[in-house]
Amino acid sequence: MKQQCAKVSNWCVVSMASIPLVMTLGNSMLIPVLPVFEKKVGISSFQTSMIITSYSIASIFLIPVAGYLSDRFGRKIIILPSLLIALLGGVVSGFASWKMDDPFTWIIIGRVLQGIGAAGAAPIILPLVGDLYKDDDEKTSSCLGLIETSNTFGKVLSPILGALFAAYLWYLPFFSISVFSFVSILLVLFFVKVPKKKEEPVALSEFIQKTKKIFKQEGKWIFTVFLVGIYIMLVLFGVLFFLSDSLEKVHDLYGVKKGFVLAIPLLALCIASFISGRKIKGDLKVMKRIMTVSLILMSSSVACIGWVDQRLVLLLVVSSVLGLSIGALLPAMDALITENIEKEERGTISSFYSSSRFIGVAAGPPLMAVVMKSLLNASFIGAGLLGIIMFLLVLFFIKPDKSTAKEGKA
Repeated sequence: MKQQCAKVSNWCVVSMASIPLVMTLGNSMLIPVLPVFEKKVGISSFQTSMIITSYSIASIFLIPVAGYLSDRFGRKIIILPSLLIALLGGVVSGFASWKMDDPFTWIIIGRVLQGIGAAGAAPIILPLVGDLYKDDDEKTSSCLGLIETSNTFGKVLSPILGALFAAYLWYLPFFSISVFSFVSILLVLFFVKVPKKKEEPVALSEFIQKTKKIFKQEGKWIFTVFLVGIYIMLVLFGVLFFLSDSLEKVHDLYGVKKGFVLAIPLLALCIASFISGRKIKGDLKVMKRIMTVSLILMSSSVACIGWVDQRLVLLLVVSSVLGLSIGALLPAMDALITENIEKEERGTISSFYSSSRFIGVAAGPPLMAVVMKSLLNASFIGAGLLGIIMFLLVLFFIKPDKSTAKEGKA
């Protein structure tokens, strides 16, 4: 086992980490410049939110397909074409914004293509890490922490890069996504060495039966993780959409200055994600403890955001606490899914988990666009109450003292 782990080079880890980084930039980088798109394209706030949502909706439906295909045909052979599709999507959205008088429809088409690419790239990384490190849970947890840190670091860079690019050309963020995708393609092509399959792939009918069996036996904790994943992304992207709007309309912050301020809570998220990934070390009791404490903090902080909107310092403090709690949660849930599902079903189960997260990403911005005008405080308080429900689900249905899908693991 140690010999297998030694073959995972630092460049391999960097290459894998580049994928969630690129996919995060592909979505989050546009959030701080959505008000700019609204003015330049001449669209409503709700239409602007669809630039984020269209990307996520495409991912929701295709991620499980990509997970199954990666289990059957291999991780790398799915990742590379997916990154190429994401590259093409950036070109379509960018070119339409550059050359067309009414580019909104083609921007959405390009974003759907990017979502298709994201579906076949980022979610496959979780089972790939499990494949590379096999049964070394400590190394798996540590690597997953780095992968999730890369994801969250992308969120930190996103508002700054998005504002910088848009300050030069308002449609440049679309083209930049294609450039980042190309770099990731080269890294994966040359540095990611996937273990050779020794067994023949499982037949589809047998695969479906095994997957049903997993959900039947372990459905309570698996669906709990899925629901928490939806909740986290719903709150995160809803709050980011709100902050992007509030920093301009309430606090008169624009462009790069706004990008740096928006990056503050995301930096807290990134730091917490890195620390959480290092602390887990394959210990399910630690994972559950991190999840319960983080959900309490998350519920408390999100409920307060509407009340501190007018005071910038307090707003940043509360949103940073929210970022810390989300950052701690993500690696714990990644490890819980990846380390407790057998390799043959790992890609599919983790892809359902990734798909559930994209449901939250898709729903957050349009919901916030609707409630910001009249139901702002009520919506944030409701999000806090929903977090308490998530806390109770984790408390009752994730049992570190009982076996999960991977026998003896828990």
